[in-house]
Order: sequence, then structure tokens, then C-alpha cells
Amino acid sequence: MKKLADRLLHRLTNHETASNADHHCSTGTGEGTSSLRHRQDRRMPLQGVRLHISDRYVVMDNGILQVTLSNPGGIITGINYNGVDNVLEVRNKETNRGYWDLHWNEPGGKGIFDVISGESFRVIVETEEQVEISFLRTWNPSLEGKYIPLNIDKRFIMLRGSSGVYSYGIYEHLKEWPGFELGETRIAFKLRKDKFHYMAVADDRKRIMPFPDDLCKGRCQTLDYQEASLLTAPCDPHLQGEVDDKYQYSCENKDLRVHGWISFDPPVGFWQITPSNEFRSGGPLKQNLTSHVGPTTLAVFHSTHYAGKTMMPRFECGEPWKKVYGPVFIYLNSTANRDDSLFLWDDAKIKMMAEVESWPYSFVASEDYPKSEERGMARGRLLVCDRFVSNDLISAKGAYVGLAPPGDAGSWQIECKGYQFWAITDEAGYFSIDNVRPGEYNLYAWVPGFIGDYHNNIVVSVTSGCKIELGDIVYEPPRDGPTLWEIGIPDRKASEFFIPDPDPTLVNRVLVHPQDRFRQYGLWKRYTDLYPNDDLVYTIGVSDYRRDWFFAHVPRKKGDVYEGTTWQIRFKLENVDQKANYKLRVAIASATLAELQVRVNDADATRPLFTTGLIGRDNSIARHGVHGVYMLYTVNIPGNRFVQGDNTIFLKQPRCNGPFQGIMYDYIRLEGSP
Repeated sequence: MKKLADRLLHRLTNHETASNADHHCSTGTGEGTSSLRHRQDRRMPLQGVRLHISDRYVVMDNGILQVTLSNPGGIITGINYNGVDNVLEVRNKETNRGYWDLHWNEPGGKGIFDVISGESFRVIVETEEQVEISFLRTWNPSLEGKYIPLNIDKRFIMLRGSSGVYSYGIYEHLKEWPGFELGETRIAFKLRKDKFHYMAVADDRKRIMPFPDDLCKGRCQTLDYQEASLLTAPCDPHLQGEVDDKYQYSCENKDLRVHGWISFDPPVGFWQITPSNEFRSGGPLKQNLTSHVGPTTLAVFHSTHYAGKTMMPRFECGEPWKKVYGPVFIYLNSTANRDDSLFLWDDAKIKMMAEVESWPYSFVASEDYPKSEERGMARGRLLVCDRFVSNDLISAKGAYVGLAPPGDAGSWQIECKGYQFWAITDEAGYFSIDNVRPGEYNLYAWVPGFIGDYHNNIVVSVTSGCKIELGDIVYEPPRDGPTLWEIGIPDRKASEFFIPDPDPTLVNRVLVHPQDRFRQYGLWKRYTDLYPNDDLVYTIGVSDYRRDWFFAHVPRKKGDVYEGTTWQIRFKLENVDQKANYKLRVAIASATLAELQVRVNDADATRPLFTTGLIGRDNSIARHGVHGVYMLYTVNIPGNRFVQGDNTIFLKQPRCNGPFQGIMYDYIRLEGSP
């Protein structure tokens, strides 16, 4: 192990040195660390980028790799690298290897899946330093109902000396065109299943993966939904009895920078790098798919996963819209020594950091993508005013502060038409939001440790080259009285609550780390195991939310049916003010076709004191998300509902048509009278 650690340290040190040298010697292309294999050849002159065009194909070639695209479709049919004629799955049809796609529908209509194929090809830039090419699909009224009413311009860029290719897309809806709804758009790559067997999404989520054949009939058992499978006869016997589910590898946008696959023979890595979140929907906490069995790698720009239909933008006739998705970088690396194969993941992370530092790129040709000098910035300091915590203003350290399209408090979570720009405050609450595209925004924020959302409805107009000083901004989180008791941590997640061990027959062994426990399959079923007859009872001052508060308020299974569940919070109150109003703050981290009813000291009351009604469609319980769309509710409790001494608040979730209807709480607090 020591030799392995020393070799890794030596390798990473070499990477950093080479990365810095490459960065300082670059020609403004944003190209940082080169691949392991090709770094040793830096003394040799690098071949210029060449473009070969035929009737059916377009080939971009810089001597390190060759990328072949269909003409004029712009589908990536082949990537030749490191002696491998094609790293993409050659047994797939050419249209099912590397492609942009989307899922859309006419308003009220059925969904349509569309692999985006261009109708015309043109060269945008062609020099020895850089090639940028375009594959354009235009829309006209004769295509109504067949194709989404958008002009879609897919762009691909190759640079001299770069071990990869960039891609971005420009989507445009003209004012006079019909309306539509957009469910998803992304780039997908299907790699060779005979070579790419090792997947890496994060340092604690990387492993040898099942073969795609393992998910076929006879080799697996489909579980509660079609994406989840129990491996019963996998090609690799070491995977026998494990669960595979692509949602176990989902990731929040803020952490979704690099993921991909490794081939051991030859040792080659294929990585998808996203250097910026500005074009992704839903802000930094939105969760998206990454890589999964296929072997498949995705660059997801927009989806409704972990949010539901609230994340599906609807464009009306008469509504012009244009958005640039990307660029993202498809990076390939290699090593001469098979024993070093796993170092390709470390190299990919270093390359990702170089790409992040180079954002916004200087080499993108489209005028719809503003360069660094054409963007603006805003900075300031965020403070918190909560007089029941401190008489002084509190520095909002570790807070998320962002500029997003104008809306309401928290609307950034489901915003999906424009761009978002976020920063994290330092220890003193200072922040700087850099490289903001010109436009009009509102300022949003949320602070770990405090409930609710900050929102300033004053429009922040960002212009080219501007530096906006926002000064001190004070957030006053919802609060009417002192804390009588609280359950959980206000961090928008349910991860601090009790997360049970999975059924031992339904384990994914790569997810045994404490921070990944919630990603195990079937945890919702464990509630019935733990509470087969009676529901959860939590006693303030005695119970510990880390072991006594189940992470998801779900139905109980009784035979072949499900029943609603009612949780109890028991507590003592002294000196009850019968004439005052108390406040129950309930922060919800996730909800799926659920309802929360609140009753006080009478579990059988015909009418609840409060109900949310039917809420939520984020499906995070089934998809191992531990959070979805954040919601905050305030329940006014008249003092005459309480008694001196022992009291009970009943939280009922009555919806029970299936196992996934439920709520994940973030934080609950009872406030006394002011």
C-alpha cells in the first residue's frame, strides 16, 4: 500500500507540475493538463488540427485523437484514440453512439424522444490551432408536431494538443412559433462494452460495473421499478447478489464536474467534464444522472429528475427564447502501464480543475457565448439577523448566494429557462459572483443552519465588464419566537436522520460509506420492518434524531396494500400562554405525491389543524436523492390547543397508493410566543 501511495503522490505531483506549465504556456485556449500518455511527448512539435470532409462524414484530427461525425447529422460515430479504432460501441447503430437528444411534447400532448440530427453542416473556424464545426437543424411550420419548434445548432471544437473535444448547443425559439414543453436535453455516449468496465463518479463511488448483458432477462431480477435490478447471474460472479440502479450514481450539480469510465486493455479513460453550472437547470443542488451501466456517460443540461413537472419549462407561442448549453469537454487519457489504470481518474480530476479555471473559454466562436471581458461580476457580504440566536448580526458563512432570473423566494430551484451563477460565502460572509452573463437577475441565497430562502426582488442588471458592489445584505429567516424544541439540522437534506442498513440481499457494495448510506436500494421498505404495527414516536429531550427519526415519512405495507402513517412528537410545556400563538416550522426536503396533516393533542380530530394538501413530484425516495425541492411551511398553533405538561403533535401522511409516496423532513421547530 505504501508503494501505491508513493506512486500516486509522485504521479499527482508530476500532473500538477505539467498542468501549471501547460497553463502558462497556453495560447489562450483553456487547454491545461494533457493526457498521461501524451505529456511525455511535449518536446515534440504538436500536429495542427486537421479537418477532413466527405459526403457522409466529417473527421476532426489533431494527431492525439480523431473524432468522426455524420454529415450533416452531427452524430459522433467514432473516436479513434491510443490505438483503439473506436472507443464508442461499434455494435450499436451509428445514431446510437455519441449524440445530443431531448424529450419534449406539445402542450398537453404525449412525450416525444428525439435524437437531434442536423440538416446542414458548416465550418465555423478552421486553423491549425482550432477547428469549430456546426450541425444545424432549423424548424419551419411544416414540421409542427414532428420536431420540437427550435432551431438547434450543435457545435464541436477541437484544439491543437488537446486530448479531447468540446461540444455546445444553441437552442432558439422564435416568437411566432408554437409553444412546447421541454422535459430533458443532454449529450449521451455509449462506450464499448468489451473494454470499459470501471466507472468513476466520485472518489467514494467508483467500481467495476456490471455488464449490460447482466441486466437482461435470465441474469437479473427487476425490483420495484424497471431501473433497479438484482443481479442473479452476472458475468462477473463477484457481483452476484448486488443491486444495480442508475439513480444510485446521481449527483448534485455543484459536485457534478467529472465522471466517466476506464478501460484496462488498453488503459484508456473516457471522461465527461462540465466546467460550469451556469447553463444547467435548477441551481447548485439540482441532481442529475451521470454514468451508468451501458457503459453510458451523460452530460445532462436539463431534466425533471428530483423535481418533477415543476421543472418542465413551458414555452408559449409569442415567447422568444435562446439558450447556450455548454461547452462541455469530452476528455480522453491513457497510460502505458496497465497497473496505473486507476490513476486515470486522478488525472481526469486534475484536468477538470484546469477546465474550471479556464472558464469562460476564450476560443468559443459563437457570439451567443460571451467571453470573460464581456461578462460582469457582483460582490458583497451576507449577514443573518435572528434576534433569538444573537443580538448581533451573524456572518452567513458557507451560504450559497446566487444570481438567477427574476422570480420568487426559492424559485431558483425550479428555474430552467435562463442562466444561474452561484458563489459560496467565506467565514465572514463575503462573496463574489464572477463571470455573469449580461442580463437581468434577482439575488437569492440560503444559509446552512437557518430555515427559508433569501430573495431580493430588486433587479440586478449585469452589463459587459461591470463590477457591482452589493454591500452588506441582511437575511432575516422566518422567526416569531424562541425555540422551544427542534428536530434535525436546517440544511435542506434529510441525511442527518436515521438511515437504516439496507436489506442484506439488496446491497450495492460500493455504497457502504456513511455519506452514501442513503443511496442504497429499498430503504423505504425498512420503515415497515422497524415499525410493523405502530408508528414512530419521538420524545423531545429523550429521543435523538440521528437514531430515532426515520429519514422518510412513508406508508406502511400491510399484506399487499399500503396504509398512511402518523408520527408523534411528544414534549412538555410549562407556563402555556393560552392567548398566544405558537409557530410550528416544518421544512420539507422532499415530497412525492404526499400530504402533511398536523393535529395537536387529538390524533382523531376530523379536521387537521393544518394540511399541505397534495404536494411534491420529485420522486427522491425511490431515486435515493435524500432531498428534492425544498418547501417551508409555518403552522400557527393557538395556545389553547396546548396544555400544561405533556403535549403531542401528530404528523400524518395519509397518501398511500404506493411505496414511494412520502415526505423527507429537513428540520422541524416549535417556537414559543414572542
